[in-house]
Amino acid sequence: MTEEAMTVNQVETKMWAMANELRGNMSPSEFQTYILSFMFYQYLSSHQESYLIDQDLLDIQDGEDPNAAFLRVPVDEIEDYLQDIAAVLGYAIRPEFTWKTLINKIENHALRASDFQDVFNDFEKNAEINPEATADFRGIFNDMNLTNSRLGTTTDARAKALAGIMQMVQEVRLNDAGGRDVLGSVYEYLIGQFAADSGKKAGEFYTPHQVSQVLARIVTLGAKTDRPFRVYDPTMGSGSLLLTVQNELNGGSVHFSGQELNTTTYNLSRMNLMMHGVDYQNMQLHNADTLESDWPSQETNGVSRPEMFDAVVANPPYSANWDNDDRKLKDPRFEPYGKLAPKTKADYAFVLHALYHLDKDGTAAIVLPHGVLFRGAAEGAIRKAIIDKNQLDAVIGLPANLFYSTSIPTIVLVLKKNRTRKDILFIDASQGFEKVKKQNFLRNEDIDKIVETYKAREDVDKYAHVADLDEIKANDYNLNIPRYVDTFEEEAPIDIAAVKQEIKDVDAEIAKLEAEFAAMEAELVMTDGE
Repeated sequence: MTEEAMTVNQVETKMWAMANELRGNMSPSEFQTYILSFMFYQYLSSHQESYLIDQDLLDIQDGEDPNAAFLRVPVDEIEDYLQDIAAVLGYAIRPEFTWKTLINKIENHALRASDFQDVFNDFEKNAEINPEATADFRGIFNDMNLTNSRLGTTTDARAKALAGIMQMVQEVRLNDAGGRDVLGSVYEYLIGQFAADSGKKAGEFYTPHQVSQVLARIVTLGAKTDRPFRVYDPTMGSGSLLLTVQNELNGGSVHFSGQELNTTTYNLSRMNLMMHGVDYQNMQLHNADTLESDWPSQETNGVSRPEMFDAVVANPPYSANWDNDDRKLKDPRFEPYGKLAPKTKADYAFVLHALYHLDKDGTAAIVLPHGVLFRGAAEGAIRKAIIDKNQLDAVIGLPANLFYSTSIPTIVLVLKKNRTRKDILFIDASQGFEKVKKQNFLRNEDIDKIVETYKAREDVDKYAHVADLDEIKANDYNLNIPRYVDTFEEEAPIDIAAVKQEIKDVDAEIAKLEAEFAAMEAELVMTDGE
């Protein structure tokens, strides 16, 4: 089977099998840094080559490989080339460090151990060329620990291991016109596979695709197409949730904003978005603590104002610790609601942050634990304030065991700033799933049912209920879904006469069998006597 003939699924399966063989005793979360970083470097190098060809910047001889032509550029002209490339692409790779040059060295056994460090050092230096792109490319390969003893106990052994990973990436890449999209799909698949193998550790950075689809389809309903759609994820992880929003817009223009506390995961999200063709000019990603310092904001005449978005999507860490110092009560994100989320349960801090950055016509969808629906004290006060401000649009209960990080059932809160309706939609989708081994998955029909029910906004027996605010208040602002959606199944009435007759029939059958057994036993006794 040729690479051109392989389907995306076959490429994904092949890549994962090879990755498992190569990673040896490394944990999935550790090995992913190497394979995903090399895939990204290959993509950047290929993207740069395409730019040089499209702009006719290389003197390519008949039948010559473009990389060979790049290597022939005079030394005194290289800096000009790098300046030109970085001005457009945001980064630049020297001819001696392109992916093709490195692969050729590997094939000719000419790649030195020091070459790997030189490659990434030079990339970091060139990330400073274009100031507008520096934040997008600086430090993106910093998690590549080239001296990791699990790669090998000697310098040569480590170089051989890294070369093996590069050859694996090289072997499965596709060179057809849709190559970039295929690589992006494979990249996203590997992120999901590494997350599945990493178990609970994966909760920091990965939202299963089917859950992302629920959020993305809801927040893009009625999206305007006359300008770029602005989406923000304040706990973006690998960036997969942001990309799912883009997919739901069917090619519409999107501007991405995201923040992530974990530096390794932040680097992964930058790579993931660009691997899916997102230009650095269409994304602003930030490595920081969302709850500690508000972001994003813009300076206007010396005044800082929060940026607002058409959609905010998030799957924050559940019931995380945070610094709820009383000074934060003056923070404009939290002040209007009168209370701060508890120190050991930051869930509502993330909710209020999302609401703060939501445009007047925007929609937020956030995955959270069930406790936010009924816990009291400060959380109860915040929940009441949100409801009284008429900002809660829907509560959607999801099945248990959808996430790699936890087996608990979760819910989705859908919020809007300027609602005209005076009700809240409750959907109990907890029973709609398919179980595959130990994990549960939402099927396409399950996702469709959730979204269509949300759009229709009508009662559905044992599945959905539209509760007016009086009903919410009557329940003392407790939003626990069973209070509103009755899923109790009555048992069928018992026919006493039929049960009595069935008992009679069973007794008669037992008596018959006992008589037959007694006759057989007597016959055996007589036979033995003879």
